[in-house]
Amino acid sequence: MKRKKKLLFVINTLGHAGAETALLELLRRLSPEEYELYLYVLLGQGEMVRRLPTHVKLLNTRYDAASVLSGEGKKRLQGKVLRALVSRGTCLKLAPYMLAQACAMLRRGRLLPDKLLWRAMSDGGERFDMRFDLAVAYLEGGATYYVADHVDARRRAAFVHVDYERAGYTRALDRGCYLKYDRVFAVSDEVKKAFLNVYPECGAKTEVFHNLLDVDGIRKKAENGEGFTDGYEGMRILSVGRLTAQKAFEVSVQAMKLLKERGEQVRWYVLGDGDQRRVLEEQVRRLGLEEDFLMPGAVDNPYPYMAQADLYVHASRFEGKSIAIQEAQILGKAILVSDCSGNREQVTDGVDGRMCGLTPEEICGGIIELLHDPEKRERFGRAAAERNADSGTEIGRLLSVMDGQAL
Repeated sequence: MKRKKKLLFVINTLGHAGAETALLELLRRLSPEEYELYLYVLLGQGEMVRRLPTHVKLLNTRYDAASVLSGEGKKRLQGKVLRALVSRGTCLKLAPYMLAQACAMLRRGRLLPDKLLWRAMSDGGERFDMRFDLAVAYLEGGATYYVADHVDARRRAAFVHVDYERAGYTRALDRGCYLKYDRVFAVSDEVKKAFLNVYPECGAKTEVFHNLLDVDGIRKKAENGEGFTDGYEGMRILSVGRLTAQKAFEVSVQAMKLLKERGEQVRWYVLGDGDQRRVLEEQVRRLGLEEDFLMPGAVDNPYPYMAQADLYVHASRFEGKSIAIQEAQILGKAILVSDCSGNREQVTDGVDGRMCGLTPEEICGGIIELLHDPEKRERFGRAAAERNADSGTEIGRLLSVMDGQAL
């Protein structure tokens, strides 16, 4: 009998987010008849573990299915960070590195504690006495460091999901770990370009790997779920994403204030959670938008909300390739996006959506234009639904890494 090849995937957490959704779909498509599939979650936490295919073995000896974004979940994550810092003397060993990187960040005017701690989480992670045919780091930071330094594998591949420099990564921070990989997969052309600006010598082994989505499953879930239940009769705007600085929801709140001042009968909903929730809730209260800008949190099935919304808005500072935008396109929604990296590759202005500057005035103007033109929304929605055909070739390119095939 032919030996099954062993594949390991490593990700930082398994919470509700785009990369995690794409990873689970990738794992679902890999045949258990051909491969032994393993997953290691570096921080050992996240509610999406409930969706892990049964043929994938979770290697974590302890795992917490709590949300990584809830208040209690964050406390548990902090405890794991502290344990990693004292494990194997990690804190003392990494002190010079962390001090040097913190100083470099301060010189750039942007201290990012989470980026500093990824090295500690990697070095403090579990170890497994196994050799894999292919080890895949599915996210930047800790997962990438871990696979590069602590996994025994014949071949290694890394995924890059973000605009590398804008997300706060540098060669010094990651100690040039991408040079240890046999292949680097960027989720879009813009992500690839940004990555190669930092690692030009990786050009021969870097290619684009588009996110895999269950198109039929998304459409079925949109039909079977409940969606909005508040009885609101005006126009509905929807955004889906973590409440983080990258997503710039404070600008969307200001845009909602302008819409209200201009007499628009519209309500804006944001599905997601994150470290900016309290700041955003205070901004909403201060501007008197408690009934106009609603943040109900993350939901297991956002697709009925997408299908029922009149307009999907994704106004962020930067993106890699947004899964939320892809999902809204699959459901045939007209989309307004900010003109930034990632978004430019996903929406063609005037064809399947509109693009605007990241200012309250431009976002407000784009929303009014689309909400007052139902024919344009319908035309954009039809074009959007045609963008995300699954070529079925992505997985083959990943598996080819095991055979040492060059690009």
